[in-house]
Amino acid sequence: MASGLAVIPGRRRMPNTPVVIRPFEAGDLPRLQEIRAAAFAPVFASFRSLVGDELYALALSRSDAEQADLLESLCAPASTAEVFVAMHDAGIIGFVSLTLDATRLTGEIGLNAVHPDAAGEGVGQQLYEFALDRMKAAGMKAATVSTGGDASHAPARRAYEKAGFAASVPSLWMVRSL
Repeated sequence: MASGLAVIPGRRRMPNTPVVIRPFEAGDLPRLQEIRAAAFAPVFASFRSLVGDELYALALSRSDAEQADLLESLCAPASTAEVFVAMHDAGIIGFVSLTLDATRLTGEIGLNAVHPDAAGEGVGQQLYEFALDRMKAAGMKAATVSTGGDASHAPARRAYEKAGFAASVPSLWMVRSL
């Protein structure tokens, strides 16, 4: 068990100490990759369940590695994305990336995750509020975020709706055997 967390039957719970959000630092990347992998494991399992083992192996088997590469690119010094981490007594427990488009005056919340041990404790909401405040401060007039429509993304959809995202454009990604 990570320090600073007390056991509650069936899950861990964070104590009532504040979460601090700060800019990404180069040494944070390994922990962010751990958080990403833990948070998205159910999503990739859901994808496998939805499309079956054969199609998953053909079309989606690199999803985790591609997402790891995406996170690395977002955190790279030359990246135009901004990455922020949520700190707690136990260390880094989440992150959010965002991009700002000064031409369109639109900010986008990108790849983000909270470690499952801290899920349901409001950390994601704090990260989204921070990202939205950062967008407003930069003069953005709209904010966007995208997520999946499958059951494994339902918690993310609820979190985004709780953060005030309401209008949506449905889309589908489809796959078939040849």
